[in-house]
Amino acid sequence: MARAPKVMIGWEEICSLPELGLPFIKAKIDTGAKTSAIHAYDIKTFTKDGQKFVRFKIHPLQRNSKIERVCEAPLADRRYVISSNGEREKRYVINTKITLGEKSFMAELTLTSRHKMAFRMLLGREALRKAKVTVDPVKSCLTGRKKSLEKFYEI
Repeated sequence: MARAPKVMIGWEEICSLPELGLPFIKAKIDTGAKTSAIHAYDIKTFTKDGQKFVRFKIHPLQRNSKIERVCEAPLADRRYVISSNGEREKRYVINTKITLGEKSFMAELTLTSRHKMAFRMLLGREALRKAKVTVDPVKSCLTGRKKSLEKFYEI
């Protein structure tokens, strides 16, 4: 039985997070990071129908703090993560569907402030393994470019 060929992605890609109401967000592909992360602030937990949820705000576009979205998702976990600068931080964890080109897959995302970072989202090894992709570190946006992401977030 032949294996389906893996999809090639670049060092940065445009993703969609439909369950969070985020049609497009640019993600840095980071094979050095185990877990994935998304920019989040004003994070609050609440209970709905006996289940714990988390509600947070996000500026989904790089260098644009005018566009803000409020997202909510079931809370999967809360755990310590060691960030790229070596600091240990306790983060909320959610599971959500990620669409990358023609591929859709479920992945864990930790919620953290990435306001000082160039990318609002980071896709780590665990998500990349679930997506069954290969990374070309020289290429960019192999799953498709979007000229103006702002139009998808019309105010």
